[in-house]
Amino acid sequence: MKRVVITGAGTINALGLNVPDTMAAMQNGRCGIGKLEFRDVERLSIQIGGQVKNFPPPERYNRQQLSLYDRFTQFTLDAAEQAISQSGLVFSGELSAKAGVVLGTAGGGVSTWDDNYRAVYEEGKNRVHPFVVPKLMNNAAASHVSMEHNLKGPSFTVSTACASSNHAMAQAFAMVRSGMAPAMVTGGSESMLCFGGVKAWEGLRVMSRDACRPFSANRNGMVQGEGAGIFVFEEYEHARARGADILCEVAGFAMTSDASDIVTPSKAGAARAMKGALQDAQINADQVGYINAHGTGTAANDKTECAAVADVFGPHADRLMISSTKSMHGHLIGGTGAVELLACIMALRDGVIAPTIGYQEPDPECALDVVPNEARDAKVSIVLSNAFAFGGLNAVIALRKV
Repeated sequence: MKRVVITGAGTINALGLNVPDTMAAMQNGRCGIGKLEFRDVERLSIQIGGQVKNFPPPERYNRQQLSLYDRFTQFTLDAAEQAISQSGLVFSGELSAKAGVVLGTAGGGVSTWDDNYRAVYEEGKNRVHPFVVPKLMNNAAASHVSMEHNLKGPSFTVSTACASSNHAMAQAFAMVRSGMAPAMVTGGSESMLCFGGVKAWEGLRVMSRDACRPFSANRNGMVQGEGAGIFVFEEYEHARARGADILCEVAGFAMTSDASDIVTPSKAGAARAMKGALQDAQINADQVGYINAHGTGTAANDKTECAAVADVFGPHADRLMISSTKSMHGHLIGGTGAVELLACIMALRDGVIAPTIGYQEPDPECALDVVPNEARDAKVSIVLSNAFAFGGLNAVIALRKV
């Protein structure tokens, strides 16, 4: 099997409109969660989120493009441009024919749904724009990235709730590792921060009204975010031959299903996913230095994840660093694993561990080193990125320093 490396990264999220700004925010423990700003927000009981402000610039897209690009697609296109530019790849000839794009999203064009439901039900209009369907479909972002960058290989979208990005990146990794494609554009995006999107999540009663405090005993729920994280996964020898700047290596992955409950997580399912990623990467548990946790800030998720980590890593769990950057950028649902992968790259490449901010009270059921409130300098060579979704769908990616 071929080795797979990351040669480009891009992002749009509440912490920054690019990777350097996002990593700087993570290093400083800055919170991007604040007051939501959109139509009818005052009708919501949840009025905070990791919202991307001042995007896009007025000149970024023309009227025709905006008729086709939902907000989640706009995030994706901008982040993909950053990632591909950093990679230095130009997709033409045979590379264009074989390279593709696999992205994750849970909701797709939620803002488009919301706008058009308003138009029909609230405003009484009898017609909607002819491009509503291609604008809201979950594969819209992947399709537009493929068209924008001449990617003619395997291109599709994965939708597995909060694990969508990790599942998408795992598929891209498998394609490059198998030799199907020399490079793939991958990651995920989400934009559910509109009236209808937040109102639906309110019904679950898992949302916090004030802050995301993963692993803290006084946590009171998750906080939504929005944005995108996009990467270029490339075959190692291909990248090396052209002198690419390699950010890190994708070492392995695993995917499991709890097959037990639609919303309640399973310790066994999460543990099997972490063990599987270690086995696939041929890594011993005691080699892992950092885990970017799913860490939503709900009692069910945090306690289950900590118990699974303790089961998988045994005594080494006490020496692990584990943090949740959702405390800073919010939970991007289908896009969250992609933005969190940036914290993993930062740990490997810069030796900086992103903190879990908002941590106030120790929880005996989460008695791990959660890197509370302040970033930490530490040398690590192996990290894991966890994603555990509604529906009991788990995806864990292992990364290695190069």
